[in-house]
Amino acid sequence: MPVVPSWLMTPLWDQFAALLPERPRVDPSHPLGCHRPRVADRLIFEKLLQVLRFGCAYESIADSGCSATTIRNRRDEWITLGVFEQLKAIVLDTYDRIVGLILDDISVDGCITKAPGGGEVAGRSPVDRGKQGMKRSSMVEARGIPLDRVLAGANRHDSPLLASTLDKLDVFGPLPEKVTVHLDAGYDSAVTRELLAGRNLHAEIAHKGDKAPIQAGRRWHVERTNAWHNAFNRLQRCYERRERVIDAFFDLADAIITLRSLIRQAWTLYRWDNRPTRRP
Repeated sequence: MPVVPSWLMTPLWDQFAALLPERPRVDPSHPLGCHRPRVADRLIFEKLLQVLRFGCAYESIADSGCSATTIRNRRDEWITLGVFEQLKAIVLDTYDRIVGLILDDISVDGCITKAPGGGEVAGRSPVDRGKQGMKRSSMVEARGIPLDRVLAGANRHDSPLLASTLDKLDVFGPLPEKVTVHLDAGYDSAVTRELLAGRNLHAEIAHKGDKAPIQAGRRWHVERTNAWHNAFNRLQRCYERRERVIDAFFDLADAIITLRSLIRQAWTLYRWDNRPTRRP
């Protein structure tokens, strides 16, 4: 069963491979020149996609050609080099140049998922009988393209995470003159309004006590993006314990979501010689 379709896998791997440093297939320092060949980067990348998509253990996808230790070591090597973060930034920049990010309307919301193994960003979940859980404060633009996120324990409230989440907007350079932040009733407080006013951001916050369908507004984009993230089982039920590893998987998932939206929207907006006859 393919993790991602070929029309998505090919450009994703091409860009990822371009970010990897050159490595000899066999260690040249070996005295006999017969050191065990290095496992291909493409194979490791596909294994990590399987972990992300299906949520399986590293030992479950290891085989005679690639051990679980090799997968973890290569993953950590790429994280140290910042490859996943660069991939996400490049895909997001490409989307902005071809389609365009709509930063006039931004949505932020928290989402609680399971973290059975605990870890650096885990805490007692208030919605899962006190079991270990993780919260992500996600920020998306008007079409639901994920911009960034902040990870915390499931016992953290959404509102205190808003400031650190909005800090992620700094990397996007000059923002539109009027930016509206759409929030649910969990952020309905004077503290939140003062925070947004101090950043020259307009607030569109649902009122506590009012029914959600009446005041849904444009928050549904972030809810849909949360569903996109939860389609990756490694993010929905996270066994990773280190924050930087979880962030790397989120960056990879964000790159997939953004690239998928880019290809589908480009099919409608542009024409080229080998353009598919059907929308992907």
